[in-house]
Amino acid sequence: MADRTFWIGQIEEAFRSRSVLWLSGVRRAGKTMLAQSLPGAEYLDCELPRVRRGIEDDPQAFLESMGSRTVVLDEIHRLANPSEVLKIAADHFPKTRVLATGSSTLGASAKFRDTLAGRKRELWLTPMISADLADFGRVDLGRRLHHGGLPPMFLAEKFPERDIAEWFDAYWAKDIQALFRLERRTAFLRLAELLMVQSGGIFEASKFARPCEVSRSTVSNYLAVLEATFLVHVVRPFSSQSAAEIVAAPKVYAFDTGFVCAMRGWDRLRPDDMGTLWEHYVLNEIVARTQSRRVLYWRDKQGHEVDFVLARRGGAPAALECKRSSKDFDATGLRSFRGRYPDGDNLVVCSDVTRAFTRTFGDVSVRFVGLLGLVEWLAGRR
Repeated sequence: MADRTFWIGQIEEAFRSRSVLWLSGVRRAGKTMLAQSLPGAEYLDCELPRVRRGIEDDPQAFLESMGSRTVVLDEIHRLANPSEVLKIAADHFPKTRVLATGSSTLGASAKFRDTLAGRKRELWLTPMISADLADFGRVDLGRRLHHGGLPPMFLAEKFPERDIAEWFDAYWAKDIQALFRLERRTAFLRLAELLMVQSGGIFEASKFARPCEVSRSTVSNYLAVLEATFLVHVVRPFSSQSAAEIVAAPKVYAFDTGFVCAMRGWDRLRPDDMGTLWEHYVLNEIVARTQSRRVLYWRDKQGHEVDFVLARRGGAPAALECKRSSKDFDATGLRSFRGRYPDGDNLVVCSDVTRAFTRTFGDVSVRFVGLLGLVEWLAGRR
């Protein structure tokens, strides 16, 4: 068992401000392992009937018995009324630190009748980030991009294609059916697979309706469920509502590079495959570090594009490009963006950069960084 130092630090920081923490993330991202690694934590698996009875029969008595300990309620959505237990803990047992885990955003389904606004902190455990590679003792970017960032699959000696197929079965049975009770398994999982095949592309619901044999509105509903359960990142366009910009159509990225490789049939990686996987890996690092889904992209109707835009309310937008090699960078898209939005940082995140440097393209200054440089830059924005 590896100590995931970054994530343990995030948990400790969250508990300093709230006694209830909602730890979310996809199945097999390592939520259970992370929760069990907390010093002195009382771990309870809510999939076990005995555990559920002990909590549901008298939540107050259960929390009283925990005292000032840290208690982990794994798979808490298996309780009949999970939000009630967390609300009682937050309001009446502030000395009991409760870490609850689940595979979706809190309040994504009717199962959670109270979103506990103001009573809890939330932490999104993404697939493995750069800090995790060091903690697992396998700083191997090629393996991370090909096998993906779910720890059991990253550590597998062979490409885990069979494990990925089994993962989808568990995802449908334990997450989707338990939380959303969708009926059309084949259509839903077909959409998930198609989105991974075209991961990083523009999403148009009508293009998926026919192959999934459902309506356009159903496709949009399914996308919302996939986003709520962290299976996809929906990256929406940044714009000032200009007629020359893409203002509505989002891009959809799969949550993990290993699943992209499996759905595309990449049993080994070619050099041309690395660029798109690097873009996914950088996106994963951004959302893990910022704990925000507000990552945007920019494109105009002439085809100029910026991979990712980070914008704060009232602040200048930062433009980020992802390149496997710094030699491959073409500044045309970035210069077009800065022609409309002149202020803000410009970063190109490259896998081959170990020491940051700056280049100027016309009147646009661009900082080239590696993943560590991106992490430092994101920390400076907090």
